[in-house]
Amino acid sequence: MKLTSYFYLLILIVLSSCQKKTKLPNEISKPNIIIFYADDMGYGDLEIQNPESKIPTPNLDQLAREGMLMSDAHSSSGICTPSRYALLTGRYHWRDFNDIVHSMGPTVFKENQVTLPKILKENGYHTAAIGKWHLGWDWEAIRKKDFTQKEKIIRRKKELEIWPAQAYDWNKKIPGGPLSIGFDSYFGDGTINFPPYTWIKNDKVTEVPTLTLQHPKEEFALEGNWELRPGPAVKDWDFYKVLPTVTSSAVTFIKNQENAQKPFFLYMAFPSPHAPIIPNEEFRGKSKAGPYGDWMYQTDDAVGQILEALKLIKADENTIVIFTSDNGSERYAYERIKNYNHNSSNPFRGVKRDVYEGGHHVPFIVKWPNRIKSGTKNTQLFSQIDILNTLATITNSDLPKGFQHDSYNFSDVWLTDTSKPVREVLVQNTFTSKYAIRKGDWLYINNKDGYHSRIPKWFEEGQRFEKAKDTVQLFNLKDDIGQSTNLASQFPEKVKELAADFINQQKTETFKN
Repeated sequence: MKLTSYFYLLILIVLSSCQKKTKLPNEISKPNIIIFYADDMGYGDLEIQNPESKIPTPNLDQLAREGMLMSDAHSSSGICTPSRYALLTGRYHWRDFNDIVHSMGPTVFKENQVTLPKILKENGYHTAAIGKWHLGWDWEAIRKKDFTQKEKIIRRKKELEIWPAQAYDWNKKIPGGPLSIGFDSYFGDGTINFPPYTWIKNDKVTEVPTLTLQHPKEEFALEGNWELRPGPAVKDWDFYKVLPTVTSSAVTFIKNQENAQKPFFLYMAFPSPHAPIIPNEEFRGKSKAGPYGDWMYQTDDAVGQILEALKLIKADENTIVIFTSDNGSERYAYERIKNYNHNSSNPFRGVKRDVYEGGHHVPFIVKWPNRIKSGTKNTQLFSQIDILNTLATITNSDLPKGFQHDSYNFSDVWLTDTSKPVREVLVQNTFTSKYAIRKGDWLYINNKDGYHSRIPKWFEEGQRFEKAKDTVQLFNLKDDIGQSTNLASQFPEKVKELAADFINQQKTETFKN
């Protein structure tokens, strides 16, 4: 009996020892997360989903081959700030605001607002934001109240009054930025074409702006307009260094996680291919779509550098990688059709700002080795606001009790590629005057015109779109993905149904399971 007891005790000790060797600590077993957020990249720019693309995107194509390509994914808005807000909060932007944060504008976040980085941070994640912010800071907190003289400048033939660099105490911490919504660290230039033109690390500038930038150097942008807003800048600020510098910062961040005791969440928001369109010399001529194509190619290269760093520290097997864009391509996309036969919106109608598909129907790739089946293509209706609930579910992160959001959980879609529909209705909106609502294959626009961006006359005349006769628009995207035929007069009951659905969406703020 004694021998038998000792034998069983020995077996228990051996089994316990093996379990301790193979079981990872809870923090380490959680997946790392990287969200790559391109700026103004069109659906048709990604070569793997547009055979007619004139832009090579080898790293993104490889990412899609190794993960899941979601072909019906959408940003919340057709412009920058609202889409970023929606992604980080899991909430439709139009519940709170519609416009972008303008030069030296305040934060869009409410005090103590629930965000994705906060949720992950409370679950033991190290959270970092690198690159474009464009969600506002409390600049008034560092403005000298005894400085009363604004500077008059001319922009686009209009006289503006702005605070010069000397009006701010740059030695102070700037409240209301990334650190205030749950990020442990931040590095970037804020927004590539908005002041202040200097690097910001966490909540302080690394170099004090001393002058007011009004105009760029001659022939500064290689395509389109220069798009720079005037404001405080450091001397000899080099816009061409922005993308390489934030890419290098992200690579360094990844390498520094090699021996970390926490999982990490990196929100990597690229300044590209947004204007100013400024590919570095070594990337020029790499595409057949002009400077914009080269700028996009450089963005793809940046993604490749960061993913290579992830492999070097052997963290790629346990990292969820997401790539998407904040909205469709800028209106310069029309000229690329004429000059290079490249359509950044292909196969959709419209561009950035528009409520047509080209304004918000964006590339979306998600990869998680051995968890998300490689080489899959999913056609489910999906929004970037769904990222919050999905990642919270996958990481077993708690959503605060009473937290009102619009985010759906797509974890089963990602992990099992289920065809069971998750999201039935999606509302799209850029500015308050126009909205679109999607339900199944049907899309309704409450206006006879879904454009906000200016359309070149040559393009408008060459299209097959008929002049609007109805006051609203209805499309069946299954049969007409290019939104060329308005069916509103043929299906008045469907119009009535979708208009009512939008009213219900406005009234409803509940948990989505």
